[in-house]
Amino acid sequence: MIAFTVHEFAHAYTAYKLGDSTAKDQGRLTLNPIHHLDPLGTLLIFIAGFGWARPVPVNRHHFKNPRLGGILVSLMGPVSNFVLAAIGTGIMFILIVAGISASLPAMVMQFFDLFVYLNVLLFVFNLLPLPPLDGYRILEDLVPTSIRAKMTQYEQYGSLIFLILVITPLGRYTIYPIIYTVVPFFIKSLQNVFMMFY
Repeated sequence: MIAFTVHEFAHAYTAYKLGDSTAKDQGRLTLNPIHHLDPLGTLLIFIAGFGWARPVPVNRHHFKNPRLGGILVSLMGPVSNFVLAAIGTGIMFILIVAGISASLPAMVMQFFDLFVYLNVLLFVFNLLPLPPLDGYRILEDLVPTSIRAKMTQYEQYGSLIFLILVITPLGRYTIYPIIYTVVPFFIKSLQNVFMMFY
């Protein structure tokens, strides 16, 4: 709930600061989870282990530089999850170093473990260059206009391929090896950063 809400808020806030009030006008410039969570996407988290929030509406024509604005708006969602992961890691580090963690209920540290893992997972996962993820939107804004037009033409098929890779065992040989390698790398890197101060 926290990860999805902050992720979508980051998209909305960045778009608003760059001149697009579409998300704000639709009540999405808020940290209230009710305005961001998708009923089916939330339900699937508990059933299938993955899910999604409602995408934030963005009108890139309101940006002074649509390409740059589009990249920044797409990028800030995953970046917000990385920031949350860093905050979670920092809190865990403080609790451990201060000797407080041992006196807390086990579920507190388990929460922060999961909090960090899920936010790093969302950071990495959303940067994959597959529709409808943020990484794909960034790629769209980086390529020439002619290639972007072709990408848009075949985007619906890309979304279908993405769902197949996530739902079927094919993901074990494509998406998941990347995630299972990169996610632990970032978690370990965050831990090492805080260890430098100890």
